[in-house]
Amino acid sequence: MSSFSYSHTPIKVCGLTREEDVDACAREGVNAIGFVFYEKSPRRVTPDRAHALANRLPAFITPVLLFVNAPSEMIRLCAEAVPSAWLQFHGEETPEFCAQMAKETGRRYIRALRVPLDSEEDGHKNTPKMASEIVEYTHQYSTAHAILLDAFVPGYGGGGKTFNWSLIPQNVNAHLVLSGGLTPANVGDAVRTLKNCARSFSVDVSSGVEVDKGIKDAKRIHEFVQAVRRADQTPT
Repeated sequence: MSSFSYSHTPIKVCGLTREEDVDACAREGVNAIGFVFYEKSPRRVTPDRAHALANRLPAFITPVLLFVNAPSEMIRLCAEAVPSAWLQFHGEETPEFCAQMAKETGRRYIRALRVPLDSEEDGHKNTPKMASEIVEYTHQYSTAHAILLDAFVPGYGGGGKTFNWSLIPQNVNAHLVLSGGLTPANVGDAVRTLKNCARSFSVDVSSGVEVDKGIKDAKRIHEFVQAVRRADQTPT
């Protein structure tokens, strides 16, 4: 496995619903923004809305379309509405389904793995088996361009919960995206953790930069980005 060192950790902000939030992400140099199409999510947008918001993006910022067990017809419709977007599968989609949808739409895709919390005492459970399951997951979804690690919460993400980052095995031969409960206060620690684990990595935030579900805060986005950049300069 070859190593890769970032001078700037890529940042994705997910669950965008408003023009001003898209603009704030662009001003701060965020690398990707996510649109949620899960019907039960308070952050859900329609294909037309995603199209309008994505059209505000300057060059080199990637839109990402998040699906939870969506039918193939819906995925195709959303992909047509946002031609430059990646796909993100956050439900129980099989490796074969993900690969087929990526092929049909001509897109790269991200596959989410929801890591259990499992502890009533401190919200975490150090389960050695989970580390091996993460490695196996990257093998199962070898056609994915990134594996997103999120906390297992009701509602498929955006719950503001973190899992135990020590469960992430070292030297994972995949691009990892760390999500779940990230905030301006803890994302620096997240970046420093990832430097020791993955050959390449990104961070993904949603609730940690919100004032309400689907309503982002420009100040928090700024603070989040600045916290990541400070961690980028910290030696491992």
